[in-house]
Amino acid sequence: MFWRPSKQMNARISNLRAHLKDENPVLVDVVGSYQELDKVAYRLGLLDRNESFATRISWWPMIAVLGTFSAGKSTFINQYLSAPLQQTGNQAVDDRFTVICYSSDNEVRVLPGLSLDADPRFPFYQISEELDKVATGEGGRINAYLQLKTCPSENLRGKIFIDSPGFDADEQRNATLRITDHIIDLSDLVLVFFDARHPEPGAMQDTLEHLVAGTVQRNDANKVLFILNQMDVTAREDNVEDVVSAWQRAIARGGIASGRFYTVYNEQAAVPIEDANLRRRYETKRDADLAEIGQRIEQVSVERVYRIVGSLESLANRIEQHSVPMLRRSLERWYRRVMTLDLLIILPILLLLLGASISAGYWDGIVFAPPWIDALGAAWITLTVLGAVLFAAMLGIHFWMRAIIARRIAGGLEDDQGPGHLARAFLKNTRATRSVFRSTPAGWGKASRKHIAKVREAADGFVQKLNDRYTNPSGGKSAAATSDNAGAANFGADKDESPARQASGQRG
Repeated sequence: MFWRPSKQMNARISNLRAHLKDENPVLVDVVGSYQELDKVAYRLGLLDRNESFATRISWWPMIAVLGTFSAGKSTFINQYLSAPLQQTGNQAVDDRFTVICYSSDNEVRVLPGLSLDADPRFPFYQISEELDKVATGEGGRINAYLQLKTCPSENLRGKIFIDSPGFDADEQRNATLRITDHIIDLSDLVLVFFDARHPEPGAMQDTLEHLVAGTVQRNDANKVLFILNQMDVTAREDNVEDVVSAWQRAIARGGIASGRFYTVYNEQAAVPIEDANLRRRYETKRDADLAEIGQRIEQVSVERVYRIVGSLESLANRIEQHSVPMLRRSLERWYRRVMTLDLLIILPILLLLLGASISAGYWDGIVFAPPWIDALGAAWITLTVLGAVLFAAMLGIHFWMRAIIARRIAGGLEDDQGPGHLARAFLKNTRATRSVFRSTPAGWGKASRKHIAKVREAADGFVQKLNDRYTNPSGGKSAAATSDNAGAANFGADKDESPARQASGQRG
């Protein structure tokens, strides 16, 4: 059947299930619900048989680290992983996005961007197609934008980190921002680092506004944390509030009027603070912010599961409440335009023939009676052929016009209005075998509505299972909740061992 996935896609889904089975069994069932939505999308034409909604999200927790060069983001990652993975320095030292994932190998490996573009398990699957939309040919230069690094750090197990190049100097600016938007969409936590040694945004103001403007419009804006690193430089003048205010004004220009900044610095690389009271105040604030950042990182795994389930229900709602109505409206617009052109082209031809026959005296009152009608009556085969040719000509004009109108309407349907390929789904409904009078999209009926309802019901059930695992209103302690809370507590318990505390800001 054409509404079933291809063998290649079935193999990918089976591989995904196998990976998730050991890590989170609940998500294995969630994959099945995504496949239920795939069936609806195949029928509607929103997806091709070698596509699946399940491959359009990241099933592993993702933490994006963005910011200017020398803001300490690479150092943060190195210290968190307890490995010198990323190059650090006061100048831009890396011009590519780096995806970092766990590996049981004892050595660090660096793989080209193609390894990400061709593997649906990673967040940049088929990102080359997006780059081609920015500039023709850029997709072929995928290795200039992306790389994959593996690391045996236990702190990385079950997570994916993404380190970005500095925003400041970007000759490939449009492509860089397109990738940045893609990262923010997929990530469960976004850490945006700024260098407190440069209290004014300066040259990166336009990029900051781009980042903040996108955050304002999101329904998950709370996943973006703004971090002011190397705050020890403000101790000499004791003006930490002034520095924070400068950056708050900067993001306010992008639309966030009350954005919070975490203020951190690295104790070993800090400027000496002679005043004991001032030093204690700075350390207390730093420790509190680092503990909160560390807790958010540890909670990413739980948040990711809820976000995947939430995306499932959101996707079902968008198909029923957005994609299908948009297809219906487009089909109605197509019908009106086709009928209008039929009248504007075919009706004048008929009127011209009528006028010519009246001028020739072929009418006897309201009866069409040309002198040659008796001769044609004897040659009924010739008359039939002439009628068929005339009808075929009219029909050909009709189908030619409806195809042209369909292509024009499809050109105004963008895939980012989705979910799925709206233009392709619309063209499926305008094929010659479909009547122009049908406004209900092909593939949308009782069966599809039942699939949507089934997915919604399943999503509610998944949330209840997750709540049973991570909450307990009666006060008893479940094993899962106890384990998760213990992990978060241990993460910030020893300040000398805390990866987040160590990571906050050697000059890099």
